[in-house]
Amino acid sequence: MPIVIRSYEPADETSWLRCRTLTFLSTCYYDDVWARRPPSPAVQLVALDGDDAVGILDIEIDGDLATIDTVAVDPDHQGRGVASALLTRARSELPGTVSVVDAWTREDEPALEWYRAHGFAESEHYLHVYKTWEDTDAGWESPSGLSAPLTAFCHASVQDEPELRGRFSRVYVCRRFSRPVTAK
Repeated sequence: MPIVIRSYEPADETSWLRCRTLTFLSTCYYDDVWARRPPSPAVQLVALDGDDAVGILDIEIDGDLATIDTVAVDPDHQGRGVASALLTRARSELPGTVSVVDAWTREDEPALEWYRAHGFAESEHYLHVYKTWEDTDAGWESPSGLSAPLTAFCHASVQDEPELRGRFSRVYVCRRFSRPVTAK
């Protein structure tokens, strides 16, 4: 049965969540798990193999900017052009006012290569820093009566990368990729 790309429907939620979770497990976003799908994206697409979502793409729109919020392909279907087909369909659904599509991603080489192969250029950078219970870093103060944070997610400047990588086990460069809508 061929893969069908169509707009997301509420009945797709469980399959959508499963696809996103399975995809993210092998990436720097492995703990970005959701129990419910957010309702807001302007463009919401699924790639279906039968009733199973094997690819998903959500895009938020703010004026002339369209931001890819989620793009994921089930690991069993990666390398088959599913994400590319979703992007092509999404481009056709963008309002005429959109002039730029962008996305923010981390250090996963397959994702970086995919954006570059689709004409996205890398520009802005900042850090995602996680403090986990395994990090014994001093400098975290809590209000009286509370333990030190077991987990914290922070943003930081790339200028501080060497020092932060020395203190924390999870530090990622977050990169903005963008491309004009008319570029191929």
